[in-house]
Amino acid sequence: MSVPKTIHWGILATGEIATTFTKDLLASPTTRDVTAITHTVVAAASSSSKSRAEYFLRQCNCPSTANAYGSYEELVHDPDVDIVYIATPHSHHYQNAMLALEAGKNVLCEKAFTVNAAQAKKLVDKAREKNVFLMEAVWTRYFPICVYLRQVIESGTIGPVARVMADLSVALSPEKSFADGKHRMVNPNLAGGALLDLGVYSLNWIFQTLYYLQPPETRKPQVIGALKMYDATGSADETASIVLTFPRPQSAGGDAHAIATASMRVATPPGDRENIPCVRIQGLKGEIQIFNAVRPTRFRLVLVDGTVEDQAWPQPGPGEGSGWYNGFNGKKHAEGEGQGMFWEADEAAFALVEGRKEGRYLGLEESIRIMEVMDEIRRQAGLRYPDKIETTDFPVNL
Repeated sequence: MSVPKTIHWGILATGEIATTFTKDLLASPTTRDVTAITHTVVAAASSSSKSRAEYFLRQCNCPSTANAYGSYEELVHDPDVDIVYIATPHSHHYQNAMLALEAGKNVLCEKAFTVNAAQAKKLVDKAREKNVFLMEAVWTRYFPICVYLRQVIESGTIGPVARVMADLSVALSPEKSFADGKHRMVNPNLAGGALLDLGVYSLNWIFQTLYYLQPPETRKPQVIGALKMYDATGSADETASIVLTFPRPQSAGGDAHAIATASMRVATPPGDRENIPCVRIQGLKGEIQIFNAVRPTRFRLVLVDGTVEDQAWPQPGPGEGSGWYNGFNGKKHAEGEGQGMFWEADEAAFALVEGRKEGRYLGLEESIRIMEVMDEIRRQAGLRYPDKIETTDFPVNL
C-alpha cells in the first residue's frame, strides 16, 4: 500500500467555523474510506493575537509543532504551508485571499466567495497568474449525497429538471440575537444579510442541479430578485427571494425555473421538524427532496408511479467511543460524527496531488456566476455595502 500524501494546512482566522473545519480536517480520512491523502495543520493565525492562535491550536488538538501567528501576513509566508483555509467573514475574503495568492499559496476560501463578482474575477486572475489552486468552500457541494443527487438527475430518473425550489431560513429574531448590530449577519461593514450568508446555499442547490448539469450554451440564467431590508442597521437584508429562469431548447425540456429563498425571520422547518423538505427538484417523472440545505443527510425520491425511496447518508467520523465531538452554531453532533467539512478538504487535497487548479464540482467560473447573480439581486434592490468592502483595491485595511 502506498504512503498517503500529507497536505499541510494553514488556518487563517480562528473563529467558530475555523474550529469546526479544523476538527473535521484532522479526523482520519480512513474513517470515510479515503487512503491516498491525509491532512495536518502546520500553522494558524489570528488577527487579534498570537495567544489566540495558540489557544485555537490547542482547542483543535493540532500537532504541537504547529506555528501560531498574530498576523495573517506571517501565516501566508510560512514555507511549510501548502494551502491556506480562509475563515474570516465574507467581507474580508477578497483582501485575505489576495494576500495568500500574492504569496503564492493555494487557497480554500469560505463562502460567500467574495462580496461581488468583480472581486471574484480578480482572485481568479491572480490564482491563474500565480498558477495556484483556488476554490470556494461551499462544503455541501462535496457531500457524497450531493454527488449521488446529480447522478440520479443525469440518469433521467425524474426526467428533465423543470423546477427547483430551495430555501434556507433560520428564524433568528435578529433584534434579540444581534442586538448591538455588530454581528456578521446584520452588520453592513461585514457585508451582512441573509443573501450572502444564507441565500448562497439556496443558490448552490439550484446551480448544482441546473447550471452545473447543463451545456455551457444554456448556462445563462435570467434573474429577478427582491430583498427585505433589516431596518435596525439599514444596509443589510433580512429576507431574500430570487427567481431564476434557465433558457433551454424544447428538446431538453424547455425553460427551467428555480426559486431560491432565505430569511432570518422565519424557519424552513418550523420547530426544527425534519419531515419538511427544504429542497425540491422536480421533473416530469417525479422529484427529489432534501431535508437540510446546509448539512444534508437524508434523500427522498418520489416518482409519479407511486415509488418512494428514502435514503439516509450519515456523516462519518471517529465513531462511538472515540470521545470526539464536532458541530457548529452551538450544536454538537453524536459522538464521533463529523460535521462534513472534510469532504471539501479532501477535494482540495486531491486537487493539489493531481495538479488541478480548481474544484471538480464547483469551478471558478461557476463561483463567479453565482456572485454575478447576487450582484444583480442587490442591484435590483438597491443594496450596496461600504466602498471599502466592495472595492477591488488591494491592500485595503479593513
